Amino acid sequence: MRRYLLLGALLVLAYFSYIAVSLMLLPPVAELKNRKVNLAIQVKDWQGKYHDLLIGPKNRQWTSGGSIPAEMKWAVILAEDANFYRHEGVDVKALKNAIKHDLEKKSFARGASTITQQLAKNIYLSREKTVTRKLKELYLALRMEQELTKGRIMELYLNVVELGPMVYGVGHASRYYFGKHPSELTPREASFLAAMLPGPRVAYNPYRNMDKVLKRSDMILRLLRSKGVLSEEEYGAAIAATPNINGLQRKVDASLKEPEQFGNMSSSSHVNGEKPLEGEKVVEGESATKGSEPSPPPQEGKGAEEPAAAK
Repeated sequence: MRRYLLLGALLVLAYFSYIAVSLMLLPPVAELKNRKVNLAIQVKDWQGKYHDLLIGPKNRQWTSGGSIPAEMKWAVILAEDANFYRHEGVDVKALKNAIKHDLEKKSFARGASTITQQLAKNIYLSREKTVTRKLKELYLALRMEQELTKGRIMELYLNVVELGPMVYGVGHASRYYFGKHPSELTPREASFLAAMLPGPRVAYNPYRNMDKVLKRSDMILRLLRSKGVLSEEEYGAAIAATPNINGLQRKVDASLKEPEQFGNMSSSSHVNGEKPLEGEKVVEGESATKGSEPSPPPQEGKGAEEPAAAK
């Protein structure tokens, strides 16, 4: 029995040693403070092939935080991470509930990832559902919150989220679905895009499940009204509107046939669609000048908890 206990202890020690080394080898996040930085990451298309995606101002679809409507930011916050301005990267209460739920279900059914955690995963990590990957995600999220402002985290997040077939970021999505610049998004259109975030490929794919997307969009609009982001008049107009996404079938088909639209945006291109090593990227850029900070959403900051009052 003692031998087995010793072996178990050694295995546990080896695992934690592996975790410690893995965390130390994770890429630095401080470089993300530079608003001129350009990172080349890898994303998977709907056919399972990997492509370069450039994160930064050299990507023609990049949208600065100041060009993204406050309604878009708050739609995402209220739908994905209501405690975004309260936590320091990890929502401890939500995480505890998720762990309890997953232990009961004996699966990774609920992740409880904050916006910061999702950003860390999208930029640096794989999509595998393992304890090791989750620990890396938590560690990176905590580091991001130490190095970056909430506004910068939102700017990065809203430029990397998947919102369609090879459609990443609200800049690309607003043009893809609505044919307009993201600064022109209406509250209904903003809530429509936010509604897709949990599963743009299947569950909340507007072509396959339009009713489901609209139902979630309505819920998000109600949250925007209850939190004072929208006035009663703005809410009424938004809830009565129907997103105009004519030609979506044609767009989806075209995107699936031409995944190379992203092209080789950097010297880090990986041939034959092979997956890169976790965290591999290319960094370019110079220090951002003062005054380049984007306009924040209402009451942005560590202590900001609620949107501005209704108009």
